[in-house]
Amino acid sequence: MFWRNNRSKHKANILLQSQKEQIQDTLKELKLTQQQLIQSEKMASLGELTAGVAHEIQNPLNFVNNFSEVSIEMLEEMELELKKGDSKEAISIAADVKQNLEKIGHHGKRADRIVKGMLQHSRSGSNLREPTDLNKLADEYMRLAYHGLRAKDKTFDTELKTELDSALPLINIVTQDVGRVLLNLFTNAFYAVQQKQKMAGDSFKPVVKVATALSGEFAQITVWDNGTGIPDAIKDKILQPFFTTKPTGEGTGLGLSLSYDIITKEHDGKIAIDSKEGEYTAFTISIPI
Repeated sequence: MFWRNNRSKHKANILLQSQKEQIQDTLKELKLTQQQLIQSEKMASLGELTAGVAHEIQNPLNFVNNFSEVSIEMLEEMELELKKGDSKEAISIAADVKQNLEKIGHHGKRADRIVKGMLQHSRSGSNLREPTDLNKLADEYMRLAYHGLRAKDKTFDTELKTELDSALPLINIVTQDVGRVLLNLFTNAFYAVQQKQKMAGDSFKPVVKVATALSGEFAQITVWDNGTGIPDAIKDKILQPFFTTKPTGEGTGLGLSLSYDIITKEHDGKIAIDSKEGEYTAFTISIPI
Protein backbone atom coordinates (compact mmCIF):
# COMPACT_ATOMS: atom_id res chain seq x y z
CA MET A 1 0.00 0.00 0.00
CA PHE A 2 2.85 2.33 0.92
CA TRP A 3 4.56 1.54 -2.41
CA ARG A 4 1.36 2.35 -4.32
CA ASN A 5 1.00 5.70 -2.53
CA ASN A 6 4.59 6.65 -3.38
CA ARG A 7 4.04 5.63 -6.98
CA SER A 8 0.89 7.80 -7.15
CA LYS A 9 2.76 10.76 -5.64
CA HIS A 10 5.59 10.26 -8.11
CA LYS A 11 3.15 10.29 -11.05
CA ALA A 12 1.47 13.40 -9.63
CA ASN A 13 4.84 15.14 -9.31
CA ILE A 14 5.74 14.25 -12.88
CA LEU A 15 2.36 15.58 -14.06
CA LEU A 16 2.80 18.81 -12.09
CA GLN A 17 6.31 19.27 -13.47
CA SER A 18 5.03 18.71 -17.00
CA GLN A 19 2.22 21.24 -16.50
CA LYS A 20 4.69 23.72 -15.03
CA GLU A 21 6.96 23.37 -18.07
CA GLN A 22 3.99 23.82 -20.41
CA ILE A 23 2.93 26.98 -18.56
CA GLN A 24 6.49 28.34 -18.75
CA ASP A 25 6.66 27.57 -22.48
CA THR A 26 3.29 29.25 -23.02
CA LEU A 27 4.44 32.28 -21.02
CA LYS A 28 7.59 32.57 -23.16
CA GLU A 29 5.49 32.40 -26.33
CA LEU A 30 3.11 35.06 -25.02
CA LYS A 31 6.01 37.38 -24.15
CA LEU A 32 7.53 36.83 -27.60
CA THR A 33 4.17 37.52 -29.25
CA GLN A 34 3.77 40.66 -27.14
CA GLN A 35 7.20 41.92 -28.21
CA GLN A 36 6.39 41.20 -31.86
CA LEU A 37 3.06 43.05 -31.62
CA ILE A 38 4.69 46.05 -29.95
CA GLN A 39 7.39 46.14 -32.62
CA SER A 40 4.71 45.86 -35.30
CA GLU A 41 2.88 48.87 -33.85
CA LYS A 42 6.14 50.82 -33.65
CA MET A 43 6.85 50.07 -37.31
CA ALA A 44 3.31 51.11 -38.23
CA SER A 45 3.78 54.46 -36.46
CA LEU A 46 7.18 54.82 -38.14
CA GLY A 47 5.43 54.43 -41.49
CA GLU A 48 3.04 57.25 -40.56
CA LEU A 49 6.00 59.39 -39.52
CA THR A 50 8.03 58.68 -42.66
CA ALA A 51 5.26 59.93 -44.94
CA GLY A 52 5.15 63.20 -43.02
CA VAL A 53 8.94 63.51 -42.96
CA ALA A 54 9.18 63.09 -46.73
CA HIS A 55 6.87 66.09 -47.21
CA GLU A 56 8.13 68.17 -44.29
CA ILE A 57 11.83 67.84 -45.15
CA GLN A 58 11.23 69.01 -48.71
CA ASN A 59 10.55 72.60 -47.56
CA PRO A 60 13.91 73.29 -45.86
CA LEU A 61 15.74 71.47 -48.67
CA ASN A 62 14.06 73.72 -51.23
CA PHE A 63 15.17 76.78 -49.26
CA VAL A 64 18.75 75.46 -49.03
CA ASN A 65 18.89 74.82 -52.78
CA ASN A 66 17.34 78.15 -53.73
CA PHE A 67 19.50 80.27 -51.43
CA SER A 68 22.61 78.37 -52.59
CA GLU A 69 21.87 79.13 -56.25
CA VAL A 70 21.12 82.80 -55.52
CA SER A 71 24.29 83.13 -53.43
CA ILE A 72 26.45 81.79 -56.27
CA GLU A 73 24.96 84.38 -58.63
CA MET A 74 25.54 87.14 -56.06
CA LEU A 75 29.17 86.11 -55.54
CA GLU A 76 29.71 86.28 -59.31
CA GLU A 77 28.14 89.75 -59.31
CA MET A 78 30.32 90.79 -56.37
CA GLU A 79 33.42 89.60 -58.24
CA LEU A 80 32.49 91.85 -61.18
CA GLU A 81 31.97 94.85 -58.90
CA LEU A 82 35.37 94.30 -57.29
CA LYS A 83 37.02 94.16 -60.71
CA LYS A 84 35.34 97.46 -61.55
CA GLY A 85 36.63 98.88 -58.28
CA ASP A 86 33.19 99.48 -56.79
CA SER A 87 33.95 98.26 -53.26
CA LYS A 88 30.81 99.85 -51.79
CA GLU A 89 28.52 97.77 -54.00
CA ALA A 90 30.66 94.68 -53.38
CA ILE A 91 30.32 95.14 -49.60
CA SER A 92 26.54 95.51 -49.98
CA ILE A 93 26.36 92.27 -51.98
CA ALA A 94 28.58 90.52 -49.40
CA ALA A 95 26.10 91.50 -46.66
CA ASP A 96 23.25 89.95 -48.69
CA VAL A 97 25.30 86.78 -49.24
CA LYS A 98 25.90 86.57 -45.48
CA GLN A 99 22.14 86.75 -44.86
CA ASN A 100 21.58 84.00 -47.41
CA LEU A 101 24.18 81.78 -45.73
CA GLU A 102 22.49 82.34 -42.37
CA LYS A 103 19.19 81.24 -43.92
CA ILE A 104 20.88 78.18 -45.45
CA GLY A 105 22.24 77.30 -42.02
CA HIS A 106 18.82 77.76 -40.41
CA HIS A 107 16.99 75.55 -42.89
CA GLY A 108 19.82 72.99 -42.91
CA LYS A 109 19.49 72.64 -39.14
CA ARG A 110 15.71 72.36 -39.56
CA ALA A 111 16.17 69.41 -41.95
CA ASP A 112 18.71 67.90 -39.56
CA ARG A 113 16.22 68.07 -36.65
CA ILE A 114 13.54 66.35 -38.74
CA VAL A 115 15.87 63.49 -39.68
CA LYS A 116 17.13 63.11 -36.11
CA GLY A 117 13.53 63.03 -34.89
CA MET A 118 12.73 60.19 -37.26
CA LEU A 119 15.84 58.26 -36.22
CA GLN A 120 14.97 58.73 -32.55
CA HIS A 121 11.44 57.56 -33.24
CA SER A 122 12.69 54.35 -34.88
CA ARG A 123 15.24 53.63 -32.14
CA SER A 124 14.20 50.97 -29.64
CA GLY A 125 15.37 50.01 -26.18
CA SER A 126 17.02 53.36 -25.40
CA ASN A 127 14.93 54.51 -22.41
CA LEU A 128 17.32 57.46 -22.13
CA ARG A 129 15.63 60.49 -20.58
CA GLU A 130 16.75 63.89 -21.77
CA PRO A 131 15.59 67.49 -21.19
CA THR A 132 13.01 68.14 -23.91
CA ASP A 133 11.07 71.17 -25.11
CA LEU A 134 7.50 69.83 -25.18
CA ASN A 135 6.30 72.83 -27.21
CA LYS A 136 8.68 72.04 -30.07
CA LEU A 137 8.00 68.31 -29.80
CA ALA A 138 4.22 68.78 -29.94
CA ASP A 139 4.36 71.28 -32.81
CA GLU A 140 6.77 69.09 -34.80
CA TYR A 141 4.72 65.91 -34.49
CA MET A 142 1.44 67.67 -35.25
CA ARG A 143 2.80 68.86 -38.60
CA LEU A 144 4.44 65.50 -39.36
CA ALA A 145 1.19 63.63 -38.64
CA TYR A 146 -0.75 66.11 -40.77
CA HIS A 147 1.58 65.75 -43.75
CA GLY A 148 1.54 61.99 -43.27
CA LEU A 149 -2.23 61.96 -43.81
CA ARG A 150 -1.97 64.49 -46.65
CA ALA A 151 0.47 62.13 -48.38
CA LYS A 152 -2.34 59.54 -48.46
CA ASP A 153 -5.22 61.92 -49.19
CA LYS A 154 -4.31 65.08 -51.13
CA THR A 155 -7.87 66.41 -50.78
CA PHE A 156 -7.74 66.46 -46.99
CA ASP A 157 -7.22 69.79 -45.28
CA THR A 158 -7.74 71.04 -41.75
CA GLU A 159 -7.03 74.08 -39.62
CA LEU A 160 -4.08 73.59 -37.28
CA LYS A 161 -4.11 75.54 -34.02
CA THR A 162 -1.45 75.81 -31.33
CA GLU A 163 -1.72 77.21 -27.81
CA LEU A 164 1.76 76.62 -26.43
CA ASP A 165 2.77 77.81 -22.97
CA SER A 166 6.08 79.65 -23.34
CA ALA A 167 6.71 79.26 -19.59
CA LEU A 168 6.90 75.47 -19.90
CA PRO A 169 10.30 74.25 -18.65
CA LEU A 170 12.35 71.49 -20.27
CA ILE A 171 10.99 68.11 -19.15
CA ASN A 172 13.09 64.97 -18.69
CA ILE A 173 11.44 62.34 -20.90
CA VAL A 174 12.29 59.53 -23.29
CA THR A 175 11.81 61.84 -26.27
CA GLN A 176 11.20 59.23 -28.98
CA ASP A 177 8.59 57.42 -26.85
CA VAL A 178 6.61 60.56 -25.99
CA GLY A 179 6.94 61.53 -29.66
CA ARG A 180 5.39 58.18 -30.54
CA VAL A 181 2.48 58.94 -28.18
CA LEU A 182 1.94 62.36 -29.76
CA LEU A 183 2.11 60.93 -33.27
CA ASN A 184 -0.59 58.41 -32.34
CA LEU A 185 -2.85 61.06 -30.78
CA PHE A 186 -2.45 63.43 -33.74
CA THR A 187 -2.98 60.65 -36.27
CA ASN A 188 -6.20 59.65 -34.49
CA ALA A 189 -7.34 63.29 -34.34
CA PHE A 190 -6.78 63.84 -38.06
CA TYR A 191 -8.52 60.54 -38.82
CA ALA A 192 -11.54 61.62 -36.71
CA VAL A 193 -11.97 64.98 -38.48
CA GLN A 194 -11.39 63.33 -41.86
CA GLN A 195 -14.20 60.83 -41.20
CA LYS A 196 -16.55 63.57 -40.03
CA GLN A 197 -15.73 65.65 -43.10
CA LYS A 198 -16.68 62.72 -45.34
CA MET A 199 -20.06 62.50 -43.61
CA ALA A 200 -20.82 66.22 -43.19
CA GLY A 201 -19.38 67.53 -46.44
CA ASP A 202 -18.09 71.04 -47.13
CA SER A 203 -20.19 72.59 -44.37
CA PHE A 204 -17.85 71.07 -41.78
CA LYS A 205 -14.59 72.88 -41.03
CA PRO A 206 -12.13 70.45 -39.40
CA VAL A 207 -9.87 71.73 -36.63
CA VAL A 208 -7.06 70.00 -34.74
CA LYS A 209 -5.46 71.86 -31.86
CA VAL A 210 -2.53 71.21 -29.54
CA ALA A 211 -2.11 73.06 -26.26
CA THR A 212 0.52 72.87 -23.54
CA ALA A 213 0.28 74.11 -19.97
CA LEU A 214 1.62 73.78 -16.47
CA SER A 215 -0.80 72.24 -13.97
CA GLY A 216 0.65 71.97 -10.48
CA GLU A 217 3.61 69.61 -10.67
CA PHE A 218 2.70 68.35 -14.14
CA ALA A 219 3.38 69.49 -17.69
CA GLN A 220 0.34 68.88 -19.86
CA ILE A 221 -0.17 68.40 -23.58
CA THR A 222 -3.73 68.37 -24.90
CA VAL A 223 -4.61 67.17 -28.40
CA TRP A 224 -8.12 68.36 -29.34
CA ASP A 225 -10.20 67.80 -32.47
CA ASN A 226 -13.76 68.58 -33.53
CA GLY A 227 -14.18 65.20 -35.21
CA THR A 228 -16.50 62.24 -34.66
CA GLY A 229 -15.98 62.00 -30.91
CA ILE A 230 -16.01 58.87 -28.75
CA PRO A 231 -19.31 57.26 -27.71
CA ASP A 232 -19.79 56.97 -23.92
CA ALA A 233 -20.27 53.21 -24.27
CA ILE A 234 -16.65 52.66 -25.38
CA LYS A 235 -14.75 55.36 -23.45
CA ASP A 236 -13.66 52.82 -20.84
CA LYS A 237 -12.43 50.44 -23.55
CA ILE A 238 -10.54 52.92 -25.72
CA LEU A 239 -7.20 52.37 -23.93
CA GLN A 240 -7.49 48.58 -23.83
CA PRO A 241 -5.12 46.49 -26.02
CA PHE A 242 -6.52 45.51 -29.45
CA PHE A 243 -9.61 47.72 -29.10
CA THR A 244 -10.10 49.88 -32.18
CA THR A 245 -12.97 51.76 -33.78
CA LYS A 246 -11.27 51.76 -37.17
CA PRO A 247 -12.27 49.32 -39.94
CA THR A 248 -10.37 46.04 -40.26
CA GLY A 249 -6.88 46.63 -41.62
CA GLU A 250 -6.78 50.32 -40.69
CA GLY A 251 -5.85 49.98 -37.03
CA THR A 252 -4.05 47.50 -34.77
CA GLY A 253 -5.80 48.52 -31.57
CA LEU A 254 -2.41 48.89 -29.88
CA GLY A 255 -1.61 52.57 -30.44
CA LEU A 256 -3.53 54.03 -27.50
CA SER A 257 -2.72 51.05 -25.28
CA LEU A 258 1.02 51.51 -25.84
CA SER A 259 0.62 55.27 -25.42
CA TYR A 260 -1.05 54.69 -22.05
CA ASP A 261 1.81 52.42 -20.92
CA ILE A 262 4.47 54.92 -22.08
CA ILE A 263 2.88 57.80 -20.16
CA THR A 264 1.70 56.01 -17.01
CA LYS A 265 4.31 53.29 -16.51
CA GLU A 266 7.41 54.76 -18.13
CA HIS A 267 6.89 58.40 -17.11
CA ASP A 268 4.62 58.10 -14.03
CA GLY A 269 2.11 60.35 -15.78
CA LYS A 270 -1.58 60.30 -16.62
CA ILE A 271 -3.84 60.28 -19.69
CA ALA A 272 -7.29 61.86 -19.49
CA ILE A 273 -10.01 61.62 -22.13
CA ASP A 274 -12.75 64.19 -22.65
CA SER A 275 -15.12 63.60 -25.54
CA LYS A 276 -18.65 64.14 -26.75
CA GLU A 277 -19.90 61.93 -29.55
CA GLY A 278 -20.26 63.81 -32.81
CA GLU A 279 -18.65 66.98 -31.45
CA TYR A 280 -15.09 66.72 -30.13
CA THR A 281 -12.36 64.67 -28.45
CA ALA A 282 -9.53 65.84 -26.23
CA PHE A 283 -6.68 63.68 -24.96
CA THR A 284 -4.57 65.25 -22.21
CA ILE A 285 -1.28 63.70 -21.19
CA SER A 286 0.28 64.87 -17.92
CA ILE A 287 3.96 64.27 -17.15
CA PRO A 288 5.61 65.11 -13.81
CA ILE A 289 8.00 68.07 -14.01
